[in-house]
Amino acid sequence: MNVKITGRHMEMSDALKSYIENALNKLTNHFDKIINADVVLDVEKHRHICEININANGMRIHSKEISNDMYASVDAVIEKLDRQVRKFKDKIKNHKPRSYEETRKYKHVILEVKDETEKGESVQEDELPVIPHEIIHREQIVLKPMSVDEALMQIQLLEEPFLVFINVETSQVNVLYPRGNNTYGLIEPQF
Repeated sequence: MNVKITGRHMEMSDALKSYIENALNKLTNHFDKIINADVVLDVEKHRHICEININANGMRIHSKEISNDMYASVDAVIEKLDRQVRKFKDKIKNHKPRSYEETRKYKHVILEVKDETEKGESVQEDELPVIPHEIIHREQIVLKPMSVDEALMQIQLLEEPFLVFINVETSQVNVLYPRGNNTYGLIEPQF
């Protein structure tokens, strides 16, 4: 297991590192392939935040917990991860990782629009100002081909606002997002 532990606004003790590694080792019996775990510990005033991202068997699982004690946060996040894994264990075992040829990479870009008109300037209606934009963040994501059921399971494990994936049935890029009340929306391209 590859574990990367990062501490923000805190001193990382060896005892805390070994505690986290031992707790994560308990999760390895659920998986048959190597696990990569990214652990981020953060302290904000009296809030101790533990956030863990796990990559195993081709699945990403995310969990985050906050409490008044870092050890309690670690315990709570490990327990939450264990519940998530047990809930979806059958589906995770049946998940077949895709080959590299089936995986496509796409770029994610965030644009910032700057308004360069000064407050004293007046703009006529027929002269619309040109608003330049600047890329402030770039991120590359790997799109895995999966069925809608697999995507639904993945978004529940990730706790993300949306999931972009390649639909196995249509070979097109789709977006899945939660709508509330345990319902989800699916965006499909129309040609």
